[in-house]
Amino acid sequence: MLPAQEAEALILEAVQALDVQQDVELVELEACHDRILASPVTSRLDFPHWDNSAMDGYAVRFEDVKTCSADQPAVLEVIEEIPAGYQPQKSVQPGQAARILTGSVMPTGADTIVIQEHTQRQAKTVLVLEPPSEPQAFVRHQGAFHQAGEPLLSTGIVLKAPEIAVLAAAQCVQIPVFRRVRVAILSTGDELVSPEQSLQPGQIVDSNQYALAALVAEIGAEPITMGIVQDDPDRLKDAIIQSLAPESSATAIQSADIILSSGGVSVGDYDYVDRILAELGAEIHIRSVAIKPGKPLTFATFPNTLYFGLPGNPVSALVTFWRFVQPAILKRSGLAHGWKPRFIRAVTTQDLRSDGRRESYLWGNIEIFDGSYRFTPAGGSSSSGNLINLAGTNALGVVAIAQTHVKAGDTIQVLLTHGK
Repeated sequence: MLPAQEAEALILEAVQALDVQQDVELVELEACHDRILASPVTSRLDFPHWDNSAMDGYAVRFEDVKTCSADQPAVLEVIEEIPAGYQPQKSVQPGQAARILTGSVMPTGADTIVIQEHTQRQAKTVLVLEPPSEPQAFVRHQGAFHQAGEPLLSTGIVLKAPEIAVLAAAQCVQIPVFRRVRVAILSTGDELVSPEQSLQPGQIVDSNQYALAALVAEIGAEPITMGIVQDDPDRLKDAIIQSLAPESSATAIQSADIILSSGGVSVGDYDYVDRILAELGAEIHIRSVAIKPGKPLTFATFPNTLYFGLPGNPVSALVTFWRFVQPAILKRSGLAHGWKPRFIRAVTTQDLRSDGRRESYLWGNIEIFDGSYRFTPAGGSSSSGNLINLAGTNALGVVAIAQTHVKAGDTIQVLLTHGK
């Protein structure tokens, strides 16, 4: 059994990001949310586009108002009003001012903004009652935030609302993004039935297919559900070959970047995954990991495809996905940073127990309380067979190898289970 950190390092070392030349597609601005940028974005525009006012007030010459006071206000002629979207028509001369609103273009001749609260309007003049703190006060200069031609957004970032706002402001309407990573998902086992089938004694509903597909979609990849494969080596081999098949095959799905199977990776009489992978020429790197739940984990590589054989136990399948598969998908997707597992330190609110033989993951919830992270394990049994109390959780508390008891109030490492 490999320690979890060694397994993580081995897996991530084997993952190659999508190609910046071959794996790129253009999408409309409206469709780029949560996609990963595939090339740097520049703009032909300066930000701000022109000198403008940061406040409502008056555009003035600093020289005219630098010594004024409430007792001796500067009296200036108001020559023009400049609302947003208006191009000034006049130049501010000595003894003059222009009424200006936030975001409006600065008129020539003016170099400073006096805020409205420090003035008193009298017909066609304005009294400035308090001098600005410095020349150029409240003026946003052209190019101060970003200059045309300089990199605006960098490759490998996730496009969220702030980045999309920047793209829109820069008038970028066709966005180069990495294609979605294709993840084939199959469940193995004669005992499995789909949710719509009648359940007979000894049978189990296949929840892994649906849970893994949801997790894959949540982090921006494309799930390709392959259904249930019976405990038959020929059928399992055919399913894996179909997932690996080149796009030119008329009968195959589009080739997968990653294949996820659940079940068939332990040492039972009907566990065929490792044998079939070897027959197909895969290099098997991992057969088991020293974690609980999730010990039986297979990781193998084909020339262009990663293979993860997850445990069939639903809780174990989810834990191994969060711990090992999710980071691999994120790195493969072209994400520049943030694809490694996200651990934080938190105080546990309850005692935690483990047998100490493997690194144990206990599911629960993380929250901030009094400025510190606090981890509360899920109620009820923490058995790997208890899928029910996994619902509503957002983190996994970690109990280290050789540690059997963590007291409430102690600090532990916690794995966050949400993705990018």
